[in-house]
Amino acid sequence: MVLLQRCILRNVVLQGQRSICASQPRKESSNPAWASAKTRRPDPTNNCGLGRFYATTSAIPGVGERTLIAVKPDGVQRRLVGQIVQRFEQRGFKLVGLKMVKAPEELLSQHYHDLRKKPFYPNLLRYMHSGPVVAMVWEGHNVVRTSRLMVGDTNPAEAHPGTVRGDFSIHISRNVIHASDSVEGAQREIQLWFNCTELLDWVCCDHSNTYQL
Repeated sequence: MVLLQRCILRNVVLQGQRSICASQPRKESSNPAWASAKTRRPDPTNNCGLGRFYATTSAIPGVGERTLIAVKPDGVQRRLVGQIVQRFEQRGFKLVGLKMVKAPEELLSQHYHDLRKKPFYPNLLRYMHSGPVVAMVWEGHNVVRTSRLMVGDTNPAEAHPGTVRGDFSIHISRNVIHASDSVEGAQREIQLWFNCTELLDWVCCDHSNTYQL
């Protein structure tokens, strides 16, 4: 009998405590990490996340300059793509477009239109059409001029060590890589090799550390 009275009294106390808790408003945690996912809004300044919220323009003049870099068939055959990509990433440039293609002859004829009167033109088209090409678009401050310096002289015998051609190329007919020679040329070549849906606008996490605002 005593045990039954104790159980009844305990249940009454517990029900009273639950009623008091239910009547009090729930406090949100002050720790942002515990915030509800439904009420949390995307932070457009957070560029490290995988969301779709990212800036497409920069307030820094010249940072949006782009150039076309293409690893030619001999560079692909020799498995140099990764090392070439690494050099541009280490330099601080941003990759905004990348694809591997078997370039059609029509595209190549437009790309090398200025060389059509050169005696080596037919062999050049044949060589560029012989295998896959890895085309890339890189973005950054003064990227066109800097990329040309990184690539090196067209003739590997005159290319300085430390450049792509100076380190990897042996003969002028197999010089591993192409880089746009001017800002205007880069714009034309990018339009030839890429459509607008294949280029991605995004902001690097280290953007503020790379450039002075």
